[in-house]
Amino acid sequence: MSDVELVLRSTRVITPEGTRAASVAVADGKITAVLPHDAEVPPGARLEELGDHVLLPGLVDTHVHVNDPGRTEWEGFWTATRAAAAGGITTLVDMPLNSLPPTTTVDHLRIKRDVAADKAHIDVGFWGGALPDNVKELRPLHEAGVFGFKAFLSPSGVDEFPHLDQDGLARSLAEIASFGGLLIVHAEDPHHLEAAPQHGGPKYADFLASRPRDAEDTAIARLIDRAKRLDARVHVLHLSSSDALPLIAEAKAEGVRVTVETCPHYLTLTAEEVPDGASEFKCCPPIRESANQDLLWQALADGTIDCVVTDHSPSTADLKTDDFATAWGGISGLQLSLAAVWTEARRRGHGLEDVVRWMSSRTAELVGLDTRKGAIEVGRDADFAVLAPDETFTVDPAALQHRNRVTAYAGKTLHGVVKSTWLRGERIVLNGEFTPPKGQLLTRTP
Repeated sequence: MSDVELVLRSTRVITPEGTRAASVAVADGKITAVLPHDAEVPPGARLEELGDHVLLPGLVDTHVHVNDPGRTEWEGFWTATRAAAAGGITTLVDMPLNSLPPTTTVDHLRIKRDVAADKAHIDVGFWGGALPDNVKELRPLHEAGVFGFKAFLSPSGVDEFPHLDQDGLARSLAEIASFGGLLIVHAEDPHHLEAAPQHGGPKYADFLASRPRDAEDTAIARLIDRAKRLDARVHVLHLSSSDALPLIAEAKAEGVRVTVETCPHYLTLTAEEVPDGASEFKCCPPIRESANQDLLWQALADGTIDCVVTDHSPSTADLKTDDFATAWGGISGLQLSLAAVWTEARRRGHGLEDVVRWMSSRTAELVGLDTRKGAIEVGRDADFAVLAPDETFTVDPAALQHRNRVTAYAGKTLHGVVKSTWLRGERIVLNGEFTPPKGQLLTRTP
């Protein structure tokens, strides 16, 4: 204990064994001990008294569109990682689109890493992309350290990232399975989308009808079938359709290597509350009805859904028109995700330990960072969020760190105020004040 540099002491520390009063010792950016609350502070160590504020592991958000380089006016590593840090997120994994170029070759990965290197306030990893014409690039990207590969089964919304048809899915998944990689999938079937009514205009009901549940359900069924035949590892992105849950539960029971995420907006917002023309609520797949939301929460509780991530997908305000057919589809949620999920979780009888499991432990496990991130235990990185869980705030878009402050949460009162955020034992945010960037660029552990 003589080399301890820092001790954080709280009456409520969330550990893998539960919540307890404890003192957490830190040296060289790592957690070196989790001690009784009244443990003696080693000579030379600095003590941070947190009182009754909750000390929880920094969140790990594995689904973020930073859009840098190429569409930095939409977001960027500087603003995205500041927003994440303000919300208690200490690690994010960046999606291979909507940046230009997309992360679909090793050269493109190098460009992205160079851009991010001096702008990351938190640790950042990268997904690669699986396109119809880049199967030969997948293994080199895997060897270069991407955490897995993103694919769309329906149009992505940007021309430079085309979707895979079923033959393309089979080719890409077979290649990824050959080296033990992970395919993460936007699962909506294009034929069901084409067959759905496409009215356009400002009515949310019309937009909801244009992205039916059976588009998700069919795509997920086909993905599970491919994964089962190849013994491949697949992950379903941003699940919104509760109708797919029995199929997913059955696949898991059969040993299919499938995991599933959902997002704060599906858990906290409902179709019934979306005003016509309010495209800040537009995302694909869409926010569905309250009864559907109830089933998503049940699936989180029973483990059918593994984790919760933001799918932070911002754009400039001018792309958020009042026509749901043409408006950009994406919700900005990095800074607000913890508070949004915690607000609804506590209302439904869940605890902060559950939120930590969904938003930190399981997301770290998904990308193989669970020896470094996602828990307060010896040997992990000293990444923390300090939360006042009973304090509330009303969402003011002007107070957000996102580059474009369009938000579906505007005016909502949320529980859970992040008091400070720590990265490898250094406080990077305190009461809205930021230190210079200290984030590292992460690669997949072999």
